[in-house]
Amino acid sequence: MADTVVKTLADPSFLLALLVSIAVFATIFTVIPVTGGDTLKARMKSVALEREELRAKQQARLAAEAERRRRGGLRHEDRSPMRTVVDRLDLRRALADESTMAKLRTAGYRGQSPLTKFLFFRLVLPLIGLALSVFYVFFLGGLAGQPSVIRIFACILAAYTGFYLPVLYVSNQASKRKKSIQLAWPDALDLLLICVESGISVEQAFRRVADEIGSQSVALAEEFVLTNAELSFLQERRQAYENLAARTGLESVKAVSQALIQAERYGTPVSQALRVLANESREARMHEAEKKAASLPPKLTVPMIMFFLPVLFAVILGPAAIQLSRDGLFGN
Repeated sequence: MADTVVKTLADPSFLLALLVSIAVFATIFTVIPVTGGDTLKARMKSVALEREELRAKQQARLAAEAERRRRGGLRHEDRSPMRTVVDRLDLRRALADESTMAKLRTAGYRGQSPLTKFLFFRLVLPLIGLALSVFYVFFLGGLAGQPSVIRIFACILAAYTGFYLPVLYVSNQASKRKKSIQLAWPDALDLLLICVESGISVEQAFRRVADEIGSQSVALAEEFVLTNAELSFLQERRQAYENLAARTGLESVKAVSQALIQAERYGTPVSQALRVLANESREARMHEAEKKAASLPPKLTVPMIMFFLPVLFAVILGPAAIQLSRDGLFGN
């Protein structure tokens, strides 16, 4: 037995096969870690390149939007005579405050150009109203039968109305914008929840939802795009969520902003909070629709009495009256 083992070990072919096997195993153990490392590095490099491409696209998009706003949007620099009049009379200090800026933001007007136009029209419209009322009352003979005090009061009232017309216009625009956001908000929350649960980041979720919800509410899409930009460039993400709640002025949006702030601060799951808030928003929209439906019968009572019932009586009693007239019961 020992002689056989010695002969086998001394056999050149066996030694050659043994050395080849050792070389093959050494090559396998050497090449596999290197290949795996190279694959991991390549994947990490591709991810880094993709991230840089996305960042470059985002910056290019924001630069294009900033250039568009500067040329023709709400944020372009206004060098018109309106700006000169407002600056010389210092109307910003006299007529503008934080509440005015908040109302303009809620109505969708951001930047200095809308504020300049707002202050200019608050200065010009009272003068125009006063001039037209004076011309109508004292030169065209309007309110000729009234005393002079009433005529002067009418002129002052016209000027006062012109002073508050810009405020009424901004309030009307803010109401329309709030209504548009409120109607589309539950659907936007559902889309945001789907994006978050699928693993998309909050910034990309806002951008994706903005693209999808734009056909339903342009105002909400604008707010989401602006929030996405603020999340990318503001130092504190909490400020971006608070700005979203302040610009919309809705309690439902404020609740979602608070939930996102808590998730950022304490690391709580966002999906569960978004699901609860989406259900609440959908129920609130349904309750609002039910409230409007319940208020229809009282509103329709007066039109039905004035317009529907007379026609109904004419249709029902008309043939009987014609028949009685033919029979001579009403006399000649």
